[in-house]
Amino acid sequence: MTVLNKNIVDKQTLTGAKLIVETLKNLGIDSIFGYPGGIVLGLYDELYNQKDITHYLMRHEQSAVHAAEGYARVSGKCGVVLVTSGPGASNTVTGIANAYLDGYPLVVITGQVASDKLGKDAFQEVNIIDITKSCTKAGFQVRDINELENTLYKAFHIAMDGKKGPVVIDITKDVFNKTVKISGINPYKSTLNTISEQKVQNILNEISKASNPVIVAGGGVAHSKAYKDLKSLVKRLNIPVVSTMMGLGAFNKNDKNYLGMIGIFGQKSANTVLKNSDLILSLGARFNDRITCCFKTEELSRKFIQVDINEKEISRNIPAYDYIVGDIKEFLTIANRITVSGRNDMDFGKYRALNKPNHGISNRIQSFEVIEAISEYTKDFAPVITTEVGQHQLWTAQNYDFSYAGQFITSGGLGTMGFGLPAAIGASIALGRKPVICISGDGSFQMNEQELAVCADYNLPIKIFIMNNGYLGMVRQLQQNNCEGRYSQTKISNPDFIKLAEAYGIPAITVNKKEDINQAIKKSFEISTSYIINFMIESMEEV
Repeated sequence: MTVLNKNIVDKQTLTGAKLIVETLKNLGIDSIFGYPGGIVLGLYDELYNQKDITHYLMRHEQSAVHAAEGYARVSGKCGVVLVTSGPGASNTVTGIANAYLDGYPLVVITGQVASDKLGKDAFQEVNIIDITKSCTKAGFQVRDINELENTLYKAFHIAMDGKKGPVVIDITKDVFNKTVKISGINPYKSTLNTISEQKVQNILNEISKASNPVIVAGGGVAHSKAYKDLKSLVKRLNIPVVSTMMGLGAFNKNDKNYLGMIGIFGQKSANTVLKNSDLILSLGARFNDRITCCFKTEELSRKFIQVDINEKEISRNIPAYDYIVGDIKEFLTIANRITVSGRNDMDFGKYRALNKPNHGISNRIQSFEVIEAISEYTKDFAPVITTEVGQHQLWTAQNYDFSYAGQFITSGGLGTMGFGLPAAIGASIALGRKPVICISGDGSFQMNEQELAVCADYNLPIKIFIMNNGYLGMVRQLQQNNCEGRYSQTKISNPDFIKLAEAYGIPAITVNKKEDINQAIKKSFEISTSYIINFMIESMEEV
């Protein structure tokens, strides 16, 4: 056990609210995303009386969780959320589930009714621990002030250890006001497995013996910031690499060894090389149904080797021939120390030739023209890109040239409309308020458009590019292909996005012509505040 801050030990007895603030400081927390309420007034009062932690007032509790996740993805730290009881707590569920499926660390602190009122249907009482049991790594309800400090340290340890994810701490009202002496001691240490060098050697030997090996880079590469290590290994082995959507940016799109994104909306080049392979080395990829639906089981299970930090993922969707449970970066670091013989220069052009070039279906603006223009304009400074969920998300995945793992922040496992704008807010804060791009659809944008107030309040340079096709486009596309064009409830009305932006004091412009795309993008970055471009795109375009 280590004392993180000796000064804390010498402090006087503290209230529960004060203890929480001091423990968060001790853990290095500098940002909280939340929304106040009566139950948590004591904690907000303590936040008011200090300067080390900044609280960002979101406009909806779901957005607070998404913003904390965006912050966590960029900073590598644990995101922190603070909300009140009842609807304050229940409104966080979607954000918690999103972080759980994509594996990002959050600690969500919720207020709860007083301990003597529990189970009596008191005003704004919900059992948030049971509600979130299936989408958290752990949940704790604190009714005893003596358990508070240890619970806080334990929650942050669980959130950050192994495969990262969200943890909920539900604190009854009376605990905030009771007093206890703080210890300042964090007894928890990482429990990551140490990877055997011999095990890594065995896997490299299998790759050397294979005729058509391929590496699949998943979200785990982004989590571990291991894209440079991955490039080194791929170049030494000279074998093809593909990525999942969550792994985009793990390998440069224009590199000769990279053959694209796999899965139902992936490139044909990537899916074909995976189908033809006789050995698949999966690095932090879950291989969920959005990928496996494209293949027969035997096409993926032939010498399927997994490296994943989460033991539960091993053989979960595909039987693994061999595996390593551990951190991707550690695996790659060891692999790059081992002498390997690379293949002769291989011809990957035959796979790339399978990809169809983009073609417009009308004279209106096409999505790929916008995404390619954004990619070209930003290639020299490579900002973080967030998206909402829908066609625009997949157009971005297919057409933006991501240059590093973690540059692309999107909702993968849950597919949450409304994720992109608050995630961009959290990402920008983590980056010291640098510009972040949020690419959105007109339907998704309306899910959490109220967070424009946060962009204005904190003067954040979020560049919001709305792909406006007047439909819930992904659902419309499915109805066109599966329901004989019966577009039930997918034609969507929109507010005047320009007037909406003006109401929040944010400049905005509508672009109707292809020749105006580049100038509009340029103008958005010449302005230091947030900026909205409403791109009127072809309504019937498909992914």
